[in-house]
Amino acid sequence: MLTLFSRHGLFDLELEAKGDLQVDSHHTVEDTGILLGQAFAKALGDKSGICRYGFFYVPMDEALVRVVLDLSGRPFLAYNAPAGVADAGVAFPFQLVEEFLRAFSTQAGMNLHVDVLAGKDAHHMAEGIFKALARALDQATRLDPRVTGIPSTKGVL
Repeated sequence: MLTLFSRHGLFDLELEAKGDLQVDSHHTVEDTGILLGQAFAKALGDKSGICRYGFFYVPMDEALVRVVLDLSGRPFLAYNAPAGVADAGVAFPFQLVEEFLRAFSTQAGMNLHVDVLAGKDAHHMAEGIFKALARALDQATRLDPRVTGIPSTKGVL
């Protein structure tokens, strides 16, 4: 999922994670989200000149996902996806997508809304989420030559 995230968001990403996978993948996935969120926050600095907002819809076969975000500095995750979905892959329960997103959005200082509008296959829904997140982040982090300074009336994000 992170490979397609970096590809579709046009982000350079090299990641090596070690964790207690013999127990389960929860902490490794959560810790990865924490560190990736911190890396985004650091890379964006004071956010001067960025577009700030991003949104994207991704269809993946029967699944349809919408991601809307604001790099506001105020972390919040609104996550709407079906409950009780079978695993998205080997040793990757679908509910860990939400845990990753919560950790990532909190550390990145991002208001993040993720809605699975349709879907049955966990892999398709997860893939749609990561692709839509990537595209929305690409949109939000682009430099806009019309924006001078920090894109906020308060002067800080």
